[in-house]
Amino acid sequence: MIKQNQKHLNKVFVFVDALVIFLAINLSYYIRFGYNGFSTNDNFFNFYILPLILMIPIYLVLFSIFDLYEPYRFKSIRSEVANITKCNILGIVIFMVLLYLLKRVNYSRLLILAFFLSSISLVCIERISLRMILRSIRKRGYNVKHVLFVGCNNITYKLIEQIEQNKQWGYVIEGILCNENFKEAFQEVAVDSVSKGNITGKKRIIDDLSAIETYISGSNIDEVFITLPFADYDKINKIIHICEKCGTKCELPLDFSDNSFSRPYIEEIGSIPVMGVRYIPLDNLFNNMVKRTFDIILSSIAIILSSPIMLASVIIIKLTSPGPIIFRQERVGLNKKVFTMYKFRSMNVQKPSDEKVEWTTKNDTRKTKFGSFMRKTSIDELPQFFNVLKGDMSMIGPRPERPYFVDRFKHEVPKYMVKHQVRPGITGWAQVNGWRGDTSIDKRIQCDVFYIENWSFFLDIKIVFLTFFKGFVNKNAY
Repeated sequence: MIKQNQKHLNKVFVFVDALVIFLAINLSYYIRFGYNGFSTNDNFFNFYILPLILMIPIYLVLFSIFDLYEPYRFKSIRSEVANITKCNILGIVIFMVLLYLLKRVNYSRLLILAFFLSSISLVCIERISLRMILRSIRKRGYNVKHVLFVGCNNITYKLIEQIEQNKQWGYVIEGILCNENFKEAFQEVAVDSVSKGNITGKKRIIDDLSAIETYISGSNIDEVFITLPFADYDKINKIIHICEKCGTKCELPLDFSDNSFSRPYIEEIGSIPVMGVRYIPLDNLFNNMVKRTFDIILSSIAIILSSPIMLASVIIIKLTSPGPIIFRQERVGLNKKVFTMYKFRSMNVQKPSDEKVEWTTKNDTRKTKFGSFMRKTSIDELPQFFNVLKGDMSMIGPRPERPYFVDRFKHEVPKYMVKHQVRPGITGWAQVNGWRGDTSIDKRIQCDVFYIENWSFFLDIKIVFLTFFKGFVNKNAY
């Protein structure tokens, strides 16, 4: 029944999406030509309107590719809006390529822009409205899933708490099957009294697997959550077999309560399902291409705009301090590979052995007078725009560190080496949050890991703006 409901919902969403895109075409036509309706002139209609109408099936395919027809119970509005935006960007690119191939070079640019903005806006409004309607329906007890838990442990109680707090998910707990050790295990778990009352009222003491099959077959169960310990591998397999025999969907929740793995995911190697312990958006080819393109464009612009400052810095460094203008230092980057990072020299020339292992402090006597100013204002970092063009670094990402400190911190700071799974950056989430220079390494890594796991193009844009307002001049930059 649930699967049939989902299929019907998907058909509704496809139909409404097509209708909304058609309305976006009308709206964009009105914005461009000031007439609420299509011209009766066939040539005009064929030239301007028909190509947009023919894009509707392409948009629906893109929506499917970007998982916009997947179940909505748990999907966040933010992720849905992001996917709608991606679909529209890709859709407009496809549309413009088609116009070029059809040699329609005189097609209205304003109409294209109006359709792009109208489509994003109207589809977002439509999806959010439908989501609110569905949530309201589920809260009233319609379109719900009847679920059964097999096993009683931390993840069981946490899931039940989440279900109780999110009625819009439409889950109704029918029961909890567990063994005689339930009472002792239950007393050790810290959940609120409401959850404990609900769990106690729904529990069933069952040890015999055949009894589980009888219970599932005789109940209106849509889904089974198997929350047994992984040590009970054989029992889990038997319960999965029972669920499939009864035609009931089953799930295996994963509990990483120690926060070692923040965003696990499942992928397939051949025909073998494999669980990854940390999802990294930049492993996606499209995301990586977007970020690299952004890096090349932004670093090129930055080099042009900052060239007067770099030229002035070169002259002042040369006149005020003996030694090379550019300071080269080995840093550890993507995939733990060592690269040469460029900076304007802000210190007196020192022995390579000292430079590798000494941390810069607030009143460091090695700094030159102009060097102290450069470090405070981040002018010394400007040559790193060339590292970005080379591909050693990104504009946004975790700050790279020297090999000596990497070898030290990887044993002292949890998750420290995770930062090397993406390109290091000139600025980053840690820097704009004040964790720069001689500050907490733990806090810095927490910010870096958050950025790595939650990367998006819009997060990069946000960091760029925050860098302008509070990233260049920093009291902790020594």
